[in-house]
Amino acid sequence: MSHSFVVHVPDAELEPEPLAPEQIVSGTPEVTGKVVWESADGKQIRGVWQITPGVVTDTEADELFVVISGSATVAVEGGPTLEVGPGDMAVLRAGDRTTWTVHETLRKAYAINL
Repeated sequence: MSHSFVVHVPDAELEPEPLAPEQIVSGTPEVTGKVVWESADGKQIRGVWQITPGVVTDTEADELFVVISGSATVAVEGGPTLEVGPGDMAVLRAGDRTTWTVHETLRKAYAINL
């Protein structure tokens, strides 16, 4: 998109983004998302992401996100444990290895820098 825009995050329609089986620790979490903007060089991405309850692992990019709904505990290997819920803003650093324990379906708006 080349113009300014608005996205109503709570109602944004999302597409399936299947998890790699090795990321799933427990449960049957499902991920959906939508990229709403990407820079021409592909190094900046803005979007909406959602995950249903379960436990998953990930290696993070440089990301800032705001939780719209739901809740999770994000354990950063060698770092803090983050409790996130509606209205919380969090920052993850590139290379952080995380374990997400999703308590209630979590929806977030995010900005990633690659």
